Amino acid sequence: MIDPGRIPLALYVHLPWCVRKCPYCDFNSHQVPSSGLPERPYLAALLEDLEYAASDVAGRQVVSVFFGGGTPSLFSAAAIGDVLERANRLLPFVRDVEITLEANPGAVEHGRFVEYAAAGINRVSLGAQSFDDARLAALGRIHVAGDIERAVDELRTARIDNFNLDLMYALPGQDIAGALADVDRAVALQPTHLSHYQLTLEPETPFARRPPPQMPDEDAAWAMQEACQARLADAGFVQYEVSGYARPGRRCRHNLVYWQFGDYVGVGAGAHGKVSSHSGVRRTVRVRHPSAYLAAARPAERLQESRVVAGEDLPFEFCLNTLRLVDGFEEDWFPERTGLSCGVLQGRLELATTRGLLERCGSRWQPTALGRRFLNDLQALFLPA
Repeated sequence: MIDPGRIPLALYVHLPWCVRKCPYCDFNSHQVPSSGLPERPYLAALLEDLEYAASDVAGRQVVSVFFGGGTPSLFSAAAIGDVLERANRLLPFVRDVEITLEANPGAVEHGRFVEYAAAGINRVSLGAQSFDDARLAALGRIHVAGDIERAVDELRTARIDNFNLDLMYALPGQDIAGALADVDRAVALQPTHLSHYQLTLEPETPFARRPPPQMPDEDAAWAMQEACQARLADAGFVQYEVSGYARPGRRCRHNLVYWQFGDYVGVGAGAHGKVSSHSGVRRTVRVRHPSAYLAAARPAERLQESRVVAGEDLPFEFCLNTLRLVDGFEEDWFPERTGLSCGVLQGRLELATTRGLLERCGSRWQPTALGRRFLNDLQALFLPA
């Protein structure tokens, strides 16, 4: 039987507007309407949604809060503070709760981080992507490299020392030297965390419909990844997840909740959630489009989907998440978080081990170097028959 009390719980808040939609982005984000950001009506809907969702996890504490988007830094510090105040009343935060705000370096006004810190933000994730202005323009970003440096200065003024930089590689026209130069510029800003991931052409995006010229091939992308991983390791960043690198003690707690098959309440337009109970694992999805989310007359109308994950799908969902971690998973997580016996996994674990994709280290199962490179193949071994 699942034991919810032993499963970490996070809160995800989706703020879906951007100044401009990037051509590679497949997230649920929308350009700010010509009439302006509907902050007050969206905040009212969000707080109502939060009240409704909190009943599913009553009595549990939240270890992390993440404001994602879109560009959450378009919202005022007062709005962010209102959400945090209500959330803390409904779902008490642990004493050292991690509270992250995503921010676009080109959409942060002077002094704004001081206000966010006063509202409760203690971690920021900056969407840097690159320090090459030509690459940033090719990606459709609204900022330049100097904006990233200015944003980091603002963070230090606000005494927010825990921050992440998002960095892409395998950009149009990029070579290994360019990818390493981006890593070096990022490291020089002394972040506590780096998210380093490959640009991919996601379906239904402008880049997928019309790929940019000079995209590096898979071999070139792999060479960039290996070179950048080595450079990050030399700089003291330890890889703990497919795209996550952190200084000691600075792993992103919110991301760990996802990858350890923890629970998370998701509120806001298009937000996904996962909540466990003694009877099973339930996944939820909020209404995707902001206008429909705002138009809902009752909180229940904002819930587009709510389904219990079938037992035969749980091994794959568990491994899809936990095998992203360099350290893999503790064996006792599986029964604790799925309600199933470890015996359900045994044959597939042995097959993955035989193929050199997985290894056992004490009570932990973790991907090998080969398994990390061919992670999709490793995860696919746990698909339902």
